[in-house]
Amino acid sequence: MSHADLIAMSAVEIVRLLNKGDVSPLDLLDALEHRVGVVDGAVNALPTVDFGKARAAARALMARPANERGLLAGMPVPIKDLTNVAGMRSTQGSPIFADVVPEKSDILVEHLEREGAIISAKSNTPEFGAGANTFTEVFGATRNPWNTALSAAGSSGGAAVALATGMAWLAHGSDMGGSLRNPASFCGVVGMRPTAGRVAHSCALKVDATLGVQGPMARTVEDCALLLDAMAGEEPGDPLSKPRPQTSFLAATRAGWRPKRVAFSPDLGVTPVDPRVVEITRRAAHRLAEAGVVVEEAHPDLSEAHDCFQTLRALSFATSLSGLLRSHRDKLKPEVIWNIEKGLALTPDEIVEAEHQRAAMTTRALAFFETYDLLLCPTTIVPPFPVEERYVKQCAGHVFDNYVEWLGIVYAITLICGASVSVPAGFTSDGLPVGLQVVAPANCDARALAGAKCLEDILALGTLRPIDPRAPAA
Repeated sequence: MSHADLIAMSAVEIVRLLNKGDVSPLDLLDALEHRVGVVDGAVNALPTVDFGKARAAARALMARPANERGLLAGMPVPIKDLTNVAGMRSTQGSPIFADVVPEKSDILVEHLEREGAIISAKSNTPEFGAGANTFTEVFGATRNPWNTALSAAGSSGGAAVALATGMAWLAHGSDMGGSLRNPASFCGVVGMRPTAGRVAHSCALKVDATLGVQGPMARTVEDCALLLDAMAGEEPGDPLSKPRPQTSFLAATRAGWRPKRVAFSPDLGVTPVDPRVVEITRRAAHRLAEAGVVVEEAHPDLSEAHDCFQTLRALSFATSLSGLLRSHRDKLKPEVIWNIEKGLALTPDEIVEAEHQRAAMTTRALAFFETYDLLLCPTTIVPPFPVEERYVKQCAGHVFDNYVEWLGIVYAITLICGASVSVPAGFTSDGLPVGLQVVAPANCDARALAGAKCLEDILALGTLRPIDPRAPAA
């Protein structure tokens, strides 16, 4: 089987071949190494690769009986560079950690390896995941494969680009303010923010953090569900981690469930949105009517989202990075400094108010989901923008106050603890991908995936096949 044949397959099909013994993890690594050599120079998605280490891990896995090789059975998976992998350079996207090679992996990585994942690479991410455009002083910018003059979004930009270009079948991402959903939208792939606690990870400076989660990314919804199955499960090192459900996420995705009534909102009532994005996502959402689904335009009251998220995000940055502000201020980018200082300046009253706002919005959203099975809305408010622009400064005539505010349509979903899958919804007239969020209540991850699969089947955009990077038109 040729490298090109393997690269074009779904992850589900690759795992089936691994379990049958028709291909080996070494075959997959050979195909990926060749593909990385061909395309990564144009997009800079995987700045750290170690195929020697990966092959050693593959041989060790192949020495086990076939039924003891886990759900992924030898599937290579790149890990976002915010997450430590033992023996691999793990920079956090920061000059401060540019040469760090940890001795111990994050719980998430250890869990995936027990499920048969082979860690072949680290994917590029902005400094500490801050800012929805993937560029760093350590590795430079990651470029959008649909037009290499444009941004891949962030902060899981490297992961999304690796998927879109066939340098990965599955990829790990993380998400606070849309950090895996935005790149999925910009790159025409699937990204899921699962319920907090669904995917265990190491606790560093805050035990009960729920704004940021780890999640799966892939080229199809089924593949995304497969990776979530491998990621999910309790770990003693993460007190918030949840047990695996009795029914696998892949089985639930394939079960044929369809919503009866869904809501579509072009803006969640909180943000301007580019008219092109509104048109594409509205048209995609209303196509669910072809499956007999009632589609109505509505959204819960999320009007406090900006104030609430700005406060809680700043508190998170202060909690996790204030020590670096004191010791390495000169090596931090200005957006990170601003966020840390904003967090350190918060008053107790402001923190209390933000927590109350989050609880109130979550309560209103739960009431909303008593009427609607799913909430649909754009993933990102604009199509991909020039890679040199650090963030979106204005949209539809509105000028944003800071580098985070343009992400309101994703962080509003973060605040209500929803499970959200970004799926490709269509393309602009100049061929750029646009994503649609499929949102379910917390702990309804299977519902979000099944709804996303229903939509994916109806739209039939053919995003499984990877693309070669495309230079801008002359």
